[in-house]
Amino acid sequence: MKICITSQGSSLDSDVDPRFGRCQYFIIADTESGDFQALDNSSINSSGGAGIQSGQFISEKEVKAVLTGNVGPNAYQTLKAAGILVITGVTGKISEVIEKYKKGEFKSTDGPSVGSHFGMGK
Repeated sequence: MKICITSQGSSLDSDVDPRFGRCQYFIIADTESGDFQALDNSSINSSGGAGIQSGQFISEKEVKAVLTGNVGPNAYQTLKAAGILVITGVTGKISEVIEKYKKGEFKSTDGPSVGSHFGMGK
């Protein structure tokens, strides 16, 4: 199964990025094969709509779940509409998060964890 984890770096040793729409990287990991790829987030500097743009980008990657620190209302709605589970409150190293996910240690969230424009630095 493919999952997406927001990341501050491009390796499995990187920390989870607490932002979804404006994270540094998306790590797409296959929980069965162990393969992963790091994708730059082109929406990081968007003046608006970063959550929606990031949500649409990730929905095209056929992931089953997104693991992140926080997700805003627009990103949450975009991901849910695509049938993707959203898991917030995630911290730690990417490699550790993948193992915890495989062990079933996370629960999906029922709504956004932050308001609009979280992570814009304003």
